[in-house]
Amino acid sequence: MSTQGNSRTLFKGGTLLTMEHAAPKPTVGDLLVEGGRIVAIGSNLAAIDAVVIDAAGSIVMPGLVDAHHHMWLGVMRRMMPNVDDLFAYIDVVAEKLGAHYRPLDMYLSTKLTALACLDAGITTVVDACHSSRSPEHTDAALDALDDSGIRALHMVGAAMDKQASSAHIPGDLKRLADNWNQSDGLVRVGLFGQLNIDWWRTARALDMRILTEFIGDLAKLGPEFDEQGLLGPHNIFNHCTRMPQETWQRLAAAGVNVTVNPRSDALFGFDDESFAYQQAVDRGLTPALGIDLDTAFGSDLFGEMHALFGQQRSAMRYRRFRGEENVPAPISVQAVLEAATVNGARAAGLQDQIGALSVGRQADIIMVRTDDVAVFPVTDPVGTIVQAVERANVDTVMVAGKVRKRGGKLVGVDLAKLQAEVTRSRDYLLQAGGYRPEGVGTRVTAAA
Repeated sequence: MSTQGNSRTLFKGGTLLTMEHAAPKPTVGDLLVEGGRIVAIGSNLAAIDAVVIDAAGSIVMPGLVDAHHHMWLGVMRRMMPNVDDLFAYIDVVAEKLGAHYRPLDMYLSTKLTALACLDAGITTVVDACHSSRSPEHTDAALDALDDSGIRALHMVGAAMDKQASSAHIPGDLKRLADNWNQSDGLVRVGLFGQLNIDWWRTARALDMRILTEFIGDLAKLGPEFDEQGLLGPHNIFNHCTRMPQETWQRLAAAGVNVTVNPRSDALFGFDDESFAYQQAVDRGLTPALGIDLDTAFGSDLFGEMHALFGQQRSAMRYRRFRGEENVPAPISVQAVLEAATVNGARAAGLQDQIGALSVGRQADIIMVRTDDVAVFPVTDPVGTIVQAVERANVDTVMVAGKVRKRGGKLVGVDLAKLQAEVTRSRDYLLQAGGYRPEGVGTRVTAAA
C-alpha cells in the first residue's frame, strides 16, 4: 500500500490560501512539508536539505476533494454526453457494458479516473463504486487507487445490472476493513449501501462510512433507519434532490453528510428550484461537491464549482422573482470553495487531516499558476480559483508529502501506455456488449 512522502519540501513565496476559518486573509508566505505533513507556515522559512518549489506568482492551497465519483466509469468517458434519462443511462453502463467488466477493466477505469483527478488538482476522492461484481473486482479497484497515489475512500456497492450478484458484499466487508482500514494508508474502504439496513448494520459494526444515493421521489427513508447508531455523521447522502421536508429534518437532526453533483443533477433533471445544496445549508449542513460520472463529464472539479455558483444564484433569483420572501442570499465564491475542500474532507471523515492548510495536517497541497492570460491579475485569490482557473493552471500536486504532478505534468506516468490499455479495454467492452456509441467517427477495433 502507498507510503507517505518523507522528504522535506518548501513552497516558497506563494499566495497561501489556507481555508482555515481562524486564519487571516490570503497572504504571501512559505509552507514547509516534512514526512508527509505540514510542519511550518510563515515568512522567510529556512529548511536545510529541503527541495524548494518557487511558488512566487502562484496560489498554494489545499488539494480539492471530489466527494462523489463513480470512478469505474473511466473507460466510458463521454459515451453518453446528451443523456437525460436515468434508466437509459443504467441500461448502457450497467446492462450493456458493466455486465462485461473484468477486474482488468475495473483497474484501468479506476486508475485512469484517479490520474485525471490528480492532474486537475483533486487529491482526495470518495469513489462511489456501484459495480463491485466480485471480491476480485473490488481488489482491482483498490489496487488502482493505491497505485495512482491519490487519497481515496472506496465505497463498495452492488453492481446495477441484473446479471450480477451482490451476495458476497456483506461477508467481504470485514476482509476489506482488515486489509485497508487498519493503517495510515491513503486508501480506505466504506460501504455503498443504498437502503439495505442489514448491510448498514454490518458496516457500522466495522466502523465504516456508508454512502446512499437519494432522490426524493425515487426512494424513501423508512422509520427503521432511526434505529440507534445507524444514521449519523458516518453517513453520506448524495444528490438529495426533491426530498420531502420531513426527510431533510431527519438528515439534519442526525448530522449526516450531504454531497451534490451540480452538472450531473442538471443533466438528469434530478433537481428543481428548491435546490438540494441550499436545502442542506438552510439546515446547518455542509454540502460537498462531487463530479459523479465521466460518461458525460471529465474529472474536473472546477466545472462543478462553476456550475454550483451559477445554479444557486439562478435558483434563488427565480424564487425571488416568483414572489417568495426570505429567499437565501446569493452564494459566495468562498462558500463554493469550501464545498470543494473542507466540506469534502468532512464528508470523507478526514476533516482533521485534509481540506485546509495548517501545521500538523497531511500535506495534500496544490500549487496553481496565475500567469495565464485568462487568470492575471489576481485581485481576489478565492474568486480566481473558483471563477477563472482550469486544470491546465494546476502546476504542482502533492498528496501526503509526495509530489504527483510537477511543472504541469503527472510524475511517473506513462500516458501513451495507459491510453493504449484504456482504449483496448473500451473496445473490448463495446464489442462484448454489442453497443455502438452515437459519437461521430467512433471506430471499434478488435480487442486484445
